[in-house]
Amino acid sequence: MGSQGRLGPPGNGGPGEGEGGEARKLQEGRVARGKRRKGKGKGKARAGQGGRGSGAEGKPGPQTAKEAAGPGAEAGARACPREEAEGGGSVEEGARGIIKGDEGSAGAGKEAQGREYRKKEAWRVRARRREGARPGRAQRQGGQAWADIPGTGVAMAAEAGEEEEEAARESAARPAAGPALWRLPEELLLLICSYLDMRALGRLAQVCRWLRRFTSCDLLWRRIARASLNSGFTRLGTDLMTSVPVKERVKVSQNWRLGRCREAILLKWRCSQMPWMQLEDDSLYISQANFILAYQFRPDGASLNRRPLGVFAGHDEDVCHFVLANSHIISAGGDGKIGVHKIHSTFTVKYSAHEQEVNCVDCKGGIIVSGSRDRTAKVWPLASGRLGQCLHTIQTEDRVWSIAISPLLSSFVTGTACCGHFSPLRIWDLNRKCVMEWEEPHDSTLYCLQTDGNHLLATGSSYYGVVRLWDRRQRACLHAFPLTSTPLSSPVYCLRLTTKHLYAALSYNLHVLDFQNP
Repeated sequence: MGSQGRLGPPGNGGPGEGEGGEARKLQEGRVARGKRRKGKGKGKARAGQGGRGSGAEGKPGPQTAKEAAGPGAEAGARACPREEAEGGGSVEEGARGIIKGDEGSAGAGKEAQGREYRKKEAWRVRARRREGARPGRAQRQGGQAWADIPGTGVAMAAEAGEEEEEAARESAARPAAGPALWRLPEELLLLICSYLDMRALGRLAQVCRWLRRFTSCDLLWRRIARASLNSGFTRLGTDLMTSVPVKERVKVSQNWRLGRCREAILLKWRCSQMPWMQLEDDSLYISQANFILAYQFRPDGASLNRRPLGVFAGHDEDVCHFVLANSHIISAGGDGKIGVHKIHSTFTVKYSAHEQEVNCVDCKGGIIVSGSRDRTAKVWPLASGRLGQCLHTIQTEDRVWSIAISPLLSSFVTGTACCGHFSPLRIWDLNRKCVMEWEEPHDSTLYCLQTDGNHLLATGSSYYGVVRLWDRRQRACLHAFPLTSTPLSSPVYCLRLTTKHLYAALSYNLHVLDFQNP
């Protein structure tokens, strides 16, 4: 039987071709039977595992064994066709089971990945909710994360700028809901709010952002500022500080009214001086001996650049007083002369004015007034063709230490030595008539005075460097600031004001009182 299997009838192509064709036919039959028995392969997974290697590689491993066995193996296969068919079905179905198993395991992996992704997303949502209470930190972290991606930094910055502008527009927009008063035309609402006082406007600004912006309008604060001390408005209503919001000036004005300020020293001298000073824009002009030095302020207004910008000279003795007018420096000297200097050139003119030293001088509207130790005050023209021609002489009956012209150019004020029975502070019109007077609390000599052009007067006395603030609408002194102690008692030789600072020049120091940051 075995020899017959090995010597079976050959095919047309010889013994090798016959065996190969028979193997292919057997394989095709097994595939067909396997398809018919598709459902039975799952129950015989163990039998299918035997063909997993050859099926996975696409190679008929069992068929190659049969070919090697020869016709005897084929006869055995015919004798047990069921087992052969089942074996062939097991190979095919095993391969399919493996594929389905791989697909199932892949699906299970994807499902596990989905669960993990959902967990991470839930964690991110909770983190974002927690960061919602801290927008600054979240914004910084988000910006830093996006900044790591090339080309997104500029885009993120532009988007942030647009969001800020949009937020600003929303805050500046009028609220959609609220009292019917807010829906009135803005001009009518301005008229209504113009009758409110300072405290009512301040409370109204706390309601919402739109009202805060609305109540910051200069028109609402102009009337209040004109009635305040040193707010930058003259008696005629001229605004001298247009670059500063009126509301901010009114706030600082309350510090002047209440006397809240911080003291500091700008300059010191080694020997005793009788300094005088003037302010112009961001520059300070101060006299030392017979010179006038120009310094530049730093941006805070409470400190100076120590290197002077310019030096002006011309008097034979110390400069007692000087003012700035029309790009000129008009100076009064201990030699009894008045000097006229051009700031941006070397032009200088001097002429004799008084019999004794000229203690004070002022110039406005082309008119010069001077006061002297000889107990007189005189009026002079500034015109170049009339320099040195006296217009009026006023007998003050006392030594004149300070003088100032009214902004209206109709009167001037004098401060005298308080040696006689006359008030030391008097206002004169150009017809030489006294208009109003005040009493100094301690009968001290008034060395200097300064006005804001409206309601405020500042005076410097001869003892302990005392600076006093006065309200022209009241008789009593508002506040007093002693700038020196007993061992270093010094007169206040000069005072100058801005809406934020008061500068006082003493024998050894230049002091500043900061009312903006008390």
